[in-house]
Amino acid sequence: MKLLIVTQVLDTEHPILGFFHRWVEEFSSQVDEVHVIALQVGKYQLPANVHVHSLGKEGGQSRIKYLWRFYRSLWQLRHSYDGVFVHMNQQYVLLGYPLWKLQRKRIGLWYAHGTVSRSLKIAVRLADVVFTSTPQGLQIDTPKRVIVGQGIDFAHFAPNTLPRPSRSTLELITVGRISASKNIDTLLAACARLQQQEISFHFSIVGTALTEADKEYEKKVREYCVQNNLTDRVTWVGGVNQTTLPSYLQSADIFIHDGATQSLDKVLLEAVAAGCVVVSSNTAYTVLTESFAPQYLFTSRDNAGLTSRLVLVSHNSSEKRLQSMGTIRSLVQTDHSITGLISNIIARY
Repeated sequence: MKLLIVTQVLDTEHPILGFFHRWVEEFSSQVDEVHVIALQVGKYQLPANVHVHSLGKEGGQSRIKYLWRFYRSLWQLRHSYDGVFVHMNQQYVLLGYPLWKLQRKRIGLWYAHGTVSRSLKIAVRLADVVFTSTPQGLQIDTPKRVIVGQGIDFAHFAPNTLPRPSRSTLELITVGRISASKNIDTLLAACARLQQQEISFHFSIVGTALTEADKEYEKKVREYCVQNNLTDRVTWVGGVNQTTLPSYLQSADIFIHDGATQSLDKVLLEAVAAGCVVVSSNTAYTVLTESFAPQYLFTSRDNAGLTSRLVLVSHNSSEKRLQSMGTIRSLVQTDHSITGLISNIIARY
């Protein structure tokens, strides 16, 4: 089988979408040939049967130029692939559908986010199959929906094999884009409560603000740190790539998260795989966790509830924390491995 993949970014150094490089690598091991059309291309190292085509965002091209290169690539490659896999951005389904339909190419769309837009509804009608991570990842009722998991590389995101050092300071971490939808203010308010209760902790915030609105939000939450004397306890790490992310997760005790979307955040599962206790308000994570470790769940925006969970965890040894997450990690490994995900996608073509 020969596959065309259309995606936003192919770049191992990208702080948000760097993981997709590993997906392409896994696709290449399970099909004969892969062509990747990406809006932006950076650093990559892929097998010889993968061919990469950039639309030129990294060079600052115009939108008209992107569109021209997109259709030119589709035409030039028309005999080089059997099916299409569009990653996340449904707009490419709308743009490519007329040509793909005419050429009888099977169209698959990956979408895993709580937002349902008009363009997504149209793309779902046009696509032959729609892949998603969990039932919450695609909130459109359609027989085309196929749940394939999140695609975690368990060889890369693995617990540290060395014994954790004995320490009295609780190491907290969160990872993701710094934006209002991630409720960083809730996490910091919980930290302020921990400080009031004289619990020793350190909080690492891994991620960057991308839009102007995000940057304003970051400014606001940084000011909150100053006003509440948290500056010595909070480290703003910035964006990190997929190569270095596991080391940050492996050195943390607890991953904390309060996201506004209902879809399962991929980094939650990466944190589970890397050996963190994960405390989250995410609805999809609740479904995964509530039967085994309800003490790691809290209601979104409830900083007092989050604090009580962190206090509870702080009283347990690192060995007991890992043991309590064992069942959850096993479930994640069964349902969300990258090998299983790619195999399930290819089977639908």
